Amino acid sequence: MRRVLTAVLCFCLCVLSASTPRANAAASPKSLQIYFIDVEGGQATLVVSPSGESLLIDTGWPGYEGRDADRILAAAHQAGLKQIDYVLITHYHRDHVGGVPQLVDGIKVGTFVDHGPNLEDSEVTRADYAAYEKAIAGHAHVVVKPGWGLPIKGLQVQVLAAAGDHLTKPLPGAGEANSYCGAEPAAAEDNTENARSVGVLITYGHFRFLDLGDLTKKKELEIACPNNLIGTVDLFLVTHHGADLSNPKALDWALHPRVAVIDNGPRKGSSPAAWQIVHDSPGLEDLWQLHYAADSDKANNIDSERIANVKEPCEGKYLKVEAQADGTFTVTNARTGAQKTYSKK
Repeated sequence: MRRVLTAVLCFCLCVLSASTPRANAAASPKSLQIYFIDVEGGQATLVVSPSGESLLIDTGWPGYEGRDADRILAAAHQAGLKQIDYVLITHYHRDHVGGVPQLVDGIKVGTFVDHGPNLEDSEVTRADYAAYEKAIAGHAHVVVKPGWGLPIKGLQVQVLAAAGDHLTKPLPGAGEANSYCGAEPAAAEDNTENARSVGVLITYGHFRFLDLGDLTKKKELEIACPNNLIGTVDLFLVTHHGADLSNPKALDWALHPRVAVIDNGPRKGSSPAAWQIVHDSPGLEDLWQLHYAADSDKANNIDSERIANVKEPCEGKYLKVEAQADGTFTVTNARTGAQKTYSKK
């Protein structure tokens, strides 16, 4: 109990102060590093701060002989990590939370972060939540709320949404009226765990990275309309693997992302409608994909140089981002070694 209470206090105060570096953190890299790990249609995003502290957002699927946990561990080892300091579970669908039991068997984890108990009336989701609870027993565990932050030295990690709630006041520099809202159709209610996703904004100096998990349109629009509460971002992980249940134009276009990444699988996500909305976002310089979307058409896939995996079965290649505090960042395709740098603005 003491570990949990201490962690809660730290999370509540971390907006005002930063934690001290861990003695066993990896050697400090020169940049913020983000690995978009291929878990074939789920999410596993590894963030390594310049201080060497780490945050893993979601853990991919269970099963597959430990495939997703192995891919996460490979990225962690490449980043020089001996442990993952924080594992944030956006919600309790299998492609996000399912890999936790296998992950904790392979690497030490500091603190688990989530939105609280499962809120979906679904047998499979209840089962996956039960497996998660069992796997994290004995670990520090924190339930976050909108407005909270994570105490990672050198970064600002702000919780924007959790358990169906979201920030109600604009972030600094945001809050402008959103001209795209008027043409946006009304969105349906969603009672699944998707709508309860934890969404975070990670800021390193002038660089801003947004990950909203699998939030669906109604919740996305509550953040974006009538005023954009987030502002603009440099890097956007396209919501819900690029599904058209998410990604309303009024949000995606208001964000004005410079670069977007779709963590789709070969036959999951990256729907043509959502892909086109993101692709056409004003000011977008490039779109990158974890997979060629085999169920889409050539016109709704980016060129292969910016796709990490183009064939089935795939090799599980990742996309890596290295960001500097001045806003400059580089995206690398692990399959080809191709890189592109986006200069500060």
